[in-house]
Amino acid sequence: MSDSVQIRLDLTQPASQTVWVHMEWTPQWNRQILQLPVWTPGSYTVRDHAQHLHSLRLSNGSTVQKVRRLSPSRWLCELTTLEPVTLSYAIESRDLTVRTGLLDPDFASLSLASVAMEIEGFRWMPHHLEVSAPSHWQVHLPLESSVKGWLAPDFDALIDTPLHAGSFAVEPFTVHGHRHELLLIGAPPFGWPESIISDIERVCQATCDLMGTPPPAGDRYQLVLQLLEKGYGGLEHDHSAVLQFNWSALASKKGYRQLLQLVGHEYLHQWNVRRLRPVELRPYNYSQPVICEGLWFAEGITSYYDLFLPLWAGCTDQTMLLEDFGEELSSVLMSPGRSIQSLSMSAEEAWVKLYKATPASRDTQISYYRLGAAVAFCLDVRLRSFGSSLPVLLRHLWSFFGEQRRGFCRDDLHLWLSSVDSGLPAELDHWLDDTNAIPLEHSAGLIGLRLESVQQQTPHHGLSLKLSAGDLVVQRVMKNSPGMRANLVVGDEILAINGFRVRCIEAVADLMRNCSEVQVSFVRRGLMKETLLQPETAIESWRLDFDPQASSNQLALREQWFKTF
Repeated sequence: MSDSVQIRLDLTQPASQTVWVHMEWTPQWNRQILQLPVWTPGSYTVRDHAQHLHSLRLSNGSTVQKVRRLSPSRWLCELTTLEPVTLSYAIESRDLTVRTGLLDPDFASLSLASVAMEIEGFRWMPHHLEVSAPSHWQVHLPLESSVKGWLAPDFDALIDTPLHAGSFAVEPFTVHGHRHELLLIGAPPFGWPESIISDIERVCQATCDLMGTPPPAGDRYQLVLQLLEKGYGGLEHDHSAVLQFNWSALASKKGYRQLLQLVGHEYLHQWNVRRLRPVELRPYNYSQPVICEGLWFAEGITSYYDLFLPLWAGCTDQTMLLEDFGEELSSVLMSPGRSIQSLSMSAEEAWVKLYKATPASRDTQISYYRLGAAVAFCLDVRLRSFGSSLPVLLRHLWSFFGEQRRGFCRDDLHLWLSSVDSGLPAELDHWLDDTNAIPLEHSAGLIGLRLESVQQQTPHHGLSLKLSAGDLVVQRVMKNSPGMRANLVVGDEILAINGFRVRCIEAVADLMRNCSEVQVSFVRRGLMKETLLQPETAIESWRLDFDPQASSNQLALREQWFKTF
């Protein structure tokens, strides 16, 4: 077809860990520009997928054409005729993450954003996909089937599609009358929880109840769960989500709860961010970073509700919710970065900070996932005090923007908030743009909850340490801590405390116990040095709990908060 692109992926040599890509199309003009996306939607940092590409070859009819590189991920070819074009190249696939790709003799897991080229002028044209795989493998894609493979209505739909191939279990489940698939890759040594399918169904059903609609993906939704020795994360798609979870965590009740929260998080993204999208991301620009303050809403609101979904599904209780949400709020309260970086700035700097964080980053930045969830909490409580709620706002935005495939911005939030109370837009701006702005303790108090500090049991020195080749090395020095006042810096090797050799992290705190001042012997750039450090007491964390003195009005508002409306 002259108005479509044909793509074939060759996975038949999995031991090579190389995917061969063959693309064919009929050009409409002589100048052809090809581009591999530099980032994967849902993961807001430049991935430079082109680093894994080699053996690029383009032929026009029977003639091999010269291809000139315009940038690391962009190529130009000046054709001599408008005969059909064949493009081939190889992608090294050795990275098992939800945003890149892996091919090995066990299975394939590919984010097609790291594999498929965009042909200029063909972005909104159909893309036909064929996959050649080992004969004993099954190939799974959440695309519509076609005669020889699968059909994506356009390039966006193609690269939004995760590809999985291999021999693994496929379990059907139903949400709101719509049939979904659960792909289980790997297995825990102690077996899967007996109720996992029904629990996932109920969490997904609770998500639909929150949004007040059936799943936007309809019958074509694929949930992929990769169970690994180590790993945690997920990536959302229009018709799918790919999750990674470690089997050791699955063995505990809390770990299983975290898995259900992860399922709910990615399932909710069907609405929030995939279809209800900040205006800066409509449409996606695959060639460069896209500055988008709306990421706080996309991830913060979703992170807030992923804690509630297992409760609404009947898989947890209110006490467990407070425990989990308390840990989220504690992370915010214990982060020095919240006094440096505002929530809107955290979202705008995602490309250069969140995904490139170092141990020292906590002192100057804060995650828009966690701070966004904290702002969602304050906004939800504030709205409920006026007789509305955050779910009502979400459903409004879905109706006016998500279903219409229109991008939204802060002004659209202002417009709706001002219909509830004229002062709410200014409050939201304060929480988004100013540091240390969110009234967490006040918001908790409004619904009969209290935030309580937990004192650290060991002496506080403010040093994060790691063992590196047998050496005890400073990895982070907390801002305004005893370690900083003692002039210790990242990279210093700690040798002794008060003359006693230390070879493990625990020994440092043990030797500081009951001491008002200690002598620290350390090495910096090969030179022996000493300093005096004065340990102190400090808050270790915060916890969220019921307030036994809550009034009847606070109790009533709290019961509303535990529910959707």
